[in-house]
Amino acid sequence: MARSLKKGIPHVALLGYLVVVLFPFLFVLFSSVKKDNNAIALNPFGIPKEFVFNNYVEAWVNAKISTYFFNSLYISVLSSVVSILLASMFAFAVTRMRQGKWNKILFSLVLIGMLIPNNALMLPIYTIVRKLHILNTHWALIIPYIANAIPFTIIILAAFMRSLPGEIEEAAVVDGLKAPGIFARIIVPLTVPAMVTVFIVNFLGNWNEFLLANYFLSNDELRTLPVGMVQFRDQYQMNYAQMSAGIVYSVLPVVIIYAILQEKIIEGVTAGSVKG
Repeated sequence: MARSLKKGIPHVALLGYLVVVLFPFLFVLFSSVKKDNNAIALNPFGIPKEFVFNNYVEAWVNAKISTYFFNSLYISVLSSVVSILLASMFAFAVTRMRQGKWNKILFSLVLIGMLIPNNALMLPIYTIVRKLHILNTHWALIIPYIANAIPFTIIILAAFMRSLPGEIEEAAVVDGLKAPGIFARIIVPLTVPAMVTVFIVNFLGNWNEFLLANYFLSNDELRTLPVGMVQFRDQYQMNYAQMSAGIVYSVLPVVIIYAILQEKIIEGVTAGSVKG
């Protein structure tokens, strides 16, 4: 009895934590399908008596949520994919190729890049973006997002690549593969679990980023969803139902992508395991 109770306490604590985390989202979700502010005020935490899905249509069309949504989506995905591509090649070079002391020197420089706060780079990034004449374009976000994600991505991928047995490369060399072939046909498939993990982290960071998007983009058609949501709040500050619908649009894609890629992590670990 005492052992069962002891085992059950962590589960109860985790369920309580889950309720605390999900409660605000459920409040927003229920509010997004209520008729108006009065319905929210009379029953703020309950299930709505009448489901009004037109709030999502109004938010998507009239508040330009669709434009902000697709801007954020393609910028976040493109930046995450390119950063993983560049970081994986660098990680392969410093972990699997014998370059003497250069491997440690280059990897140390990457670690130094992790020590610099992002806010301290705001002014240098703005200066570079302005000199490149890409201010008020999506490239003003894509390039900094890629550069900011590369150090973290390299560290994660390098740690994973170091754990791979060297016999795999030796067998590939015997089969006639050179460095590009080993990287593309051997290392990349085995590194899929780590790549999926860093993709999730980088995507979430790019999707939620506000500071650079707010200062570098002045054209309303180019803005991302976090910046657009601020204007949405100002425009619809008296219509909390449509505001809640806009919040659901900003949260739901992240939840869906994370749930899908979380399964891919397990599949990648199983497929990339090495039998002894």
